[in-house]
Amino acid sequence: MKDYHIHSHFSADSNAPMADMASAAESLGITEIAFTDHYDPDYAITGWPSTLDFAANVREMEETAAAFRGRLSIRKGIEIGLQHGATLDKCRAAARGQDYDFIIASFHCAEGMELSCGDFFRGRTANEAARAFYIYNLETLADYDDFDVIGHINGVDRYSPQLPTHDAYWDLFEELLRLIIDKGRGIEINTSSFRYKMGDHTTPTTDMLKLYRSLGGEIVTVGSDAHLPHSVGDHIDWGYDKLRELGFKYYTSFEQRKPIFHKL
Repeated sequence: MKDYHIHSHFSADSNAPMADMASAAESLGITEIAFTDHYDPDYAITGWPSTLDFAANVREMEETAAAFRGRLSIRKGIEIGLQHGATLDKCRAAARGQDYDFIIASFHCAEGMELSCGDFFRGRTANEAARAFYIYNLETLADYDDFDVIGHINGVDRYSPQLPTHDAYWDLFEELLRLIIDKGRGIEINTSSFRYKMGDHTTPTTDMLKLYRSLGGEIVTVGSDAHLPHSVGDHIDWGYDKLRELGFKYYTSFEQRKPIFHKL
């Protein structure tokens, strides 16, 4: 198995050394991981770090890969937090500035507001917030191509005071998936939903994965979104089992930004 969403002390919300994260993966029999530390330029909370020492980050990934060679394959990745406007130029520069194997594009902010602290949801119903979120996704991705998969595609549900109903945004969500597929990009199964105790409302949901497959989507990575060693590999077996259950024939890894398809 492969865990394609792992953070280290280079992310503002982690203090874990890369070697500790790699050791945790090796102990679980995971064969490959991708380090995907955060870069969130112009983050919507004052004082929250929105920079990344790209060269040092890549250097430590390469050093860790060398230390674990023959025991664990390590891919060089990054998770870039998208916001449209001038911020996208910073996102493009980051994506093109290093020799990455894999790039996750995520939406931690929308409309200049941060999701996790609740600003985005104030004065809106859950359904209104979901529609606004996916409209923002569509507007941003219409002008951005420097990514391989979209991270936690329904991440808005994690922070919403209530879950939205599908009919409130499903037309927009289908349009978003079509755009991702047309760009030759993919999505991830992000198993942190289990740590957030979201139950059957996984990231993405089963219905979202069914829709993606029905539209011809094939690129899917599986990642724990771990920020600490004990979360590495958490529920990723569920992700691979879910892909088999829904009729996917392959899961995806990446090398030098090229998708590699593995039989399930």
